[in-house]
Amino acid sequence: MSLKDRRLAELRARIPEVAADAALALQHGGALLVDVREDEETASGSPVGALRLPRGFLELRIEEKAPDSARTLVLMCAGGARSLFAAEDLARLGYSDVRSLAGGFSAWKAAGLPVETPPQLDAAQRERYRRHLTMPEVGEAGQHRLLRSRVALIGAGGLGSPIALYLAAAGVGRLTLIDDDKVERSNLQRQILHSESRLGQRKVESGRTALLDLNPTIEVVAHDVRLDSSNVLELLGGHDVVVDGSDNLPTRYLVNDACLRLGVPNVYGAIFRFEGQVAVFGGAAPGLRPCYRCLFPEPPPAEYAPSCAEAGVLGVLPGVIGTIMAAETIKLLLGLGEPMVGRLLMYDGLRGEFSEIAVPVDPECPSCAPGAPGALTDLAAVCGV
Repeated sequence: MSLKDRRLAELRARIPEVAADAALALQHGGALLVDVREDEETASGSPVGALRLPRGFLELRIEEKAPDSARTLVLMCAGGARSLFAAEDLARLGYSDVRSLAGGFSAWKAAGLPVETPPQLDAAQRERYRRHLTMPEVGEAGQHRLLRSRVALIGAGGLGSPIALYLAAAGVGRLTLIDDDKVERSNLQRQILHSESRLGQRKVESGRTALLDLNPTIEVVAHDVRLDSSNVLELLGGHDVVVDGSDNLPTRYLVNDACLRLGVPNVYGAIFRFEGQVAVFGGAAPGLRPCYRCLFPEPPPAEYAPSCAEAGVLGVLPGVIGTIMAAETIKLLLGLGEPMVGRLLMYDGLRGEFSEIAVPVDPECPSCAPGAPGALTDLAAVCGV
């Protein structure tokens, strides 16, 4: 008997093996079926509902996927050998009920049990997103989720530039750019989405050119239009996240109210001279609260809210704030971490300091309180507009 056969015999004496039908019954009863084959093997099919976790990453990632060490785990490979070695390692890790599928996937298919073909990244995508794929928190499943995501971005200017570039680079499948302005030379000090060669172009078209040059595999939809109460629901509907990179208060209030109507999380950011702020309204909060109006119930008079054109803005500041907004967007799309819901992050560029304040729910908020009218209105122009 070879060393391998002797070792397998030892494992079979200690690791319970189950037939394919029994494995399916255990799965229906709450057990987790774990397919430890490599991605190239699962490309042709894998049991429906199985956790696909290649053997090389099993010990590193299993606790995230199966935090309950008492849960029954049924491990499966191609023929039933690798799953025995994997089961032994998980038992050493602390899992108390680990079993191996006798005969592996071959036995599962031979029994005519349900199989699905998981979505696969092609070779170019694997190369492009390699740094995501190696992260347990993202991995192939997370990258597919990004590729299926739809994000609407309000504004293709200072904040919109880093947001759009990083979301496109991350592989967000569909980006919708909404802006009604054109590229001017004064934009180029901070709006890195545009260039000297595209002066005079509409910002959404210039942005679309830049994003597809960065990542030609995504879809970029350009709407050269100003948001108002007549079009906001149509333009923002059907998206997973709305990112508000606008530079005027009427749009921010309108986007807030529209997101509440649509039930879509709203990633908010604002910049002014050397300062910026970021928050997420909705997202993980019950009932999509608090909202923007909980923080700012009414817009200030125009004389107290000068525009960036009047007050100026440090060119790199949109990069700081916009990058944080992009990170919050990706967290929401992947369901990772703790979104900035109920929190306002503030950045002081002169002091090089971040600070944070809590944003409580306003029980009488005219936008998100129970029974609020929810009407969409166009506020009078403020903020120097």
